[in-house]
Amino acid sequence: MDKKIADGANTLFYRDEGAGLPVVLLHGFAEDHTVWDTQVEYLSSSCRLITPDLPGSIRSTPAPLPVTMGSIAGSVLTILNHENIDQCVLIGHSMGGYITLAFAEKYPGRLKGFGLFHSTAYPDSEEKKAARRKSNDFIRNNGTAPFIRQSVPNLFAAGTRTSHPGLVQTTIDRYSNLAPEALIAWYEAMIQRPDRTAVLKEAAIPVLFVIGKEDQAVPPEHTLQQSHLPSLSHIHILQHSAHMGMLEEPALSNSLLRSFLNFVINT
Repeated sequence: MDKKIADGANTLFYRDEGAGLPVVLLHGFAEDHTVWDTQVEYLSSSCRLITPDLPGSIRSTPAPLPVTMGSIAGSVLTILNHENIDQCVLIGHSMGGYITLAFAEKYPGRLKGFGLFHSTAYPDSEEKKAARRKSNDFIRNNGTAPFIRQSVPNLFAAGTRTSHPGLVQTTIDRYSNLAPEALIAWYEAMIQRPDRTAVLKEAAIPVLFVIGKEDQAVPPEHTLQQSHLPSLSHIHILQHSAHMGMLEEPALSNSLLRSFLNFVINT
């Protein structure tokens, strides 16, 4: 079921499917809720899946500036409160993982577990910040479509690009019309986010780490360095994925998510 609610003066869109344990799946940078469609279809027989368009994405209006990972986490809380959900499992892809960590820091009592899907608790390095600022300049000067055409193929493993070129092209086509202002605001928010490894160290609930072996955006070695920090970690390496495992290896992604959620349910 598609839903829209007010978030201050703005509007939040989200999809609400299934029944059972509430699970919120957050998309990443330059994406929308549909990146999780395969997982929603698979898991909604046993869980309640909520997949928002984050503020500024296709069907949600932009948040007031300055955008932060914490402010977007507040929008997720707005959805939970509207749905009278006291606790959920929150799993974020890439930027969605940064938001998940901000949520876990601000509202730890609202979580039964959380997951980082191709994401990290580390802050941006100075090199990464410079690269994001360079990308923002490119977006300002050229718009969204050229940026998406240039950046999206690198999010997929070489094997995926060869064997499933249509998947890569579909992703490019889907997100080429995102508002450039939203992309710029998200990048600035990522640049400003702090180190949140302390959130992992203090986690008293199960934490999921999903790693792409060929991920260039979030190096596998960085995630493995963090995976020992929580008291209870579930760690999966997708051998044939880069940064888009839910699309590149959907069946395996579905299976590992179900395993993690079953563990949370039975804990």
